[in-house]
Order: sequence, then C-alpha cells, then structure tokens
Amino acid sequence: MKRTRFTEEQIIGVLKEAEAGAKTADLARRYGVSEATIYNWKSKYGGLEVSEARRLKDLESENAKLKRLLADAMLDQAALKDLLAKKF
Repeated sequence: MKRTRFTEEQIIGVLKEAEAGAKTADLARRYGVSEATIYNWKSKYGGLEVSEARRLKDLESENAKLKRLLADAMLDQAALKDLLAKKF
C-alpha cells in the first residue's frame, strides 16, 4: 500500500487553509504537492473533521479486510464445487 507523506490531520489543515481563502497554487507550492493532489484531497476529505477522517480510514481498512475474506471464501467454494464435479 502506498505510504502518504501527510496525515489526515495535516491534510484537513491544508484544506481549512484553502477554505479560509488561500489560493490552491500557493498551498501546493508551500506543501510540495501538486494542485491536483489538493483537489483530490478536497474530494475525499472536504468537509470532514479530524475524527471523521480517522473513522473513514478505519472503515476503509475494515472494508478491504472483508473483501479479502469474501474473495478467499469464494475461492474455497469454487474449489469444492470443482472437486465434487470431478468426483461424481
């Protein structure tokens, strides 16, 4: 998984500066990111508070774990079906 340089708190801080009236180009230059990155942050974290961002991250990781478990279960089920089809 890609490691980000900025924490959710820092990202939300940058977005609050943008909401306060700072220009996106100036923020991008100051923090060493592209303007597109700031727009992506706005789409993901716009309007969130720090606690909500942490909750979002926790839910995303739990969702990824559940998806892996489902994929494993479906793979096991397919293998069992193939085994039974060959047996009979």
